[in-house]
Amino acid sequence: MNLIDIRQVVTQVLGFLLMVWILSRYAWKPLLGALEARRQKIADEFQHADRLKREAEELRSSYDAQLRGIEARARQRLQEAVAEGHKVAAEIKGQAQREAVQRLERAGEEIAHERDKAREALKEQVIQLSMRSAEKVLRTKLDDPMQRKLVGEFLDEVEALK
Repeated sequence: MNLIDIRQVVTQVLGFLLMVWILSRYAWKPLLGALEARRQKIADEFQHADRLKREAEELRSSYDAQLRGIEARARQRLQEAVAEGHKVAAEIKGQAQREAVQRLERAGEEIAHERDKAREALKEQVIQLSMRSAEKVLRTKLDDPMQRKLVGEFLDEVEALK
C-alpha cells in the first residue's frame, strides 16, 4: 500500500514550478515593477517636497534678511532725518542769533546817533541861552541880586531843556 504516488507528486511539483515560472514572468515582474515604480514615485515626491522645503526655507531666510535690511535702512533714514532736523534747527538758531546781534548793533547805532543829535541840540540851545543871557547882561547894568536872578533863570531854562 503505497500512500504516496510519485507520479502525482512529480506532476504537482512540475505544475507548481510551471505556475511559479508563469507568475514570475507575467505577474510578479509587472507587479514588482509597478511596486518599484510606486516606491520610486513616492521617493521622488519626498525628494521634491524636501527640495521645496529647502527652497522655502531659503526664501524665508532671504526675506528675513531683506526685512532686516529694510528695517536697518529705515532706522538709518530716520536717524539721518533727525540729524538733518537738528542741523536745520541749528542753522535757523544761528541765523536768528546773527539777526538779533545785527538788530542790536543797529539799535545801538541809532541810539548813539540820536544821543549825538540830542547833544548837538542841547549844545545849540545852551549857546542860544548863553547868547541871550549875555545880551541881557550887556543891556542892563547888573548888580548882585540881578546876577543871581539871571543865573537862576538860565539854570531853570537849562533844566527845562533836559
